[in-house]
Amino acid sequence: MDSPHAIGTPSPNLIFAIASDDVDQVRQALTHGDTNPNERLGPQSALAFTVTNDALENKLSIVKTLLAHGADPRGLEQEVQKTGSRRGSKDESYESSASTTISADTSGLEQLDPATRYYIKRAGAAHTRQTSALIYRSFFRPLTKVRYEMVGQDRALEQLFKVLSVHSKQLSVAPIVVLLCGPSGHGKSLLARRFGSLLDVPTHTVNMTTVRSTLDLWRSYSLSPYEVCHFEPSDSTLAEFLVENEGKRCVVVLDEIEKTEDPKTLHSLLMPWELGRCSFEAGSRHVDVRNVIWLGTSNVGQELVFDHHAARAEPETLMSREEYVQLMALLRPRVSEQLGTSILSRVTTVLPFVTFTMDEKMAIASEALHTLAGDLLKTISDDSLNMIIREGVGRYIPSEGARSLHRAVSEMLLDAI
Repeated sequence: MDSPHAIGTPSPNLIFAIASDDVDQVRQALTHGDTNPNERLGPQSALAFTVTNDALENKLSIVKTLLAHGADPRGLEQEVQKTGSRRGSKDESYESSASTTISADTSGLEQLDPATRYYIKRAGAAHTRQTSALIYRSFFRPLTKVRYEMVGQDRALEQLFKVLSVHSKQLSVAPIVVLLCGPSGHGKSLLARRFGSLLDVPTHTVNMTTVRSTLDLWRSYSLSPYEVCHFEPSDSTLAEFLVENEGKRCVVVLDEIEKTEDPKTLHSLLMPWELGRCSFEAGSRHVDVRNVIWLGTSNVGQELVFDHHAARAEPETLMSREEYVQLMALLRPRVSEQLGTSILSRVTTVLPFVTFTMDEKMAIASEALHTLAGDLLKTISDDSLNMIIREGVGRYIPSEGARSLHRAVSEMLLDAI
């Protein structure tokens, strides 16, 4: 297997894109042409050049883009310690940037904000590389980029990639049905929404809280018609969407699946989920839906997740694989009680979404601060920024997840300005 972190031939395109401070240009340089995210830009890697350039206003987004495209952070700590932070104009070329003044008050990655540091450490973690390798040569490889669009849920992603790896090796085509369960605000809907766009396939999202019958289900319009940016906005019902994409890979998201008014409505999914065939009404032809990826989101098991978290010996650290497998086993009966055994028996996997660790909460609060403050960041002292992040984390509400952190940071930012 080729290494996902292979070293490429140096090219000026990437360094110019980074120096422009334009995330879209960086993404375009990495997506098109022969640019490699691990090429050396003079004495530095592209990643080191980015994190040590204090002139970049979009540093976090550029770092995430580099990591999503395979930049290897191993060795970055040493590079940052040697180089420090470069303070210069974002429009300078690499040659001029290399001669700018280097600040002396640096101590490796600890000088970085919690969000940037979190994503870099996540990319370099052994379990991240191991799980990415599972789907490295499969159709599902682009899903590894989701790690740099959401915080936390490492074990859920690990289990998901294992399931997709097994599915990719099967000779026969079979439906994939994944249920994402747990408390609100912990990434379920975000992962479900990004699934199709990362795979570059159409997505149809159904708001199950408005579905009252089987007929309602098949006639549901997509909750987010622009879910894949370069696809035309969809004005199709779910039935029309499945016919239009018959035999093709696509994604159907059933949001808040347990909240449908009549649980019997879900019985219409039994045949599609088991046989990959779908009939919308008696006497109609069967539509081939074997290539559809069905994603359901649900709050079922929220209290179980909280109880499991409280019982852990080290609740603020990343959950072990063994702990996560135990939680999956405990959750499945809860889902069966809610949705029924016949439905659950056709589900490929049920993934618990767990509460955030301290590092994850710090990263979310830090990223929220960068997003909300924008240019105002320059007017706020480092001590005030750190205080906002720390106090924001202290206001984390597990039942609300990231939303509680965003709200807390927003309120304190208003006070700071």
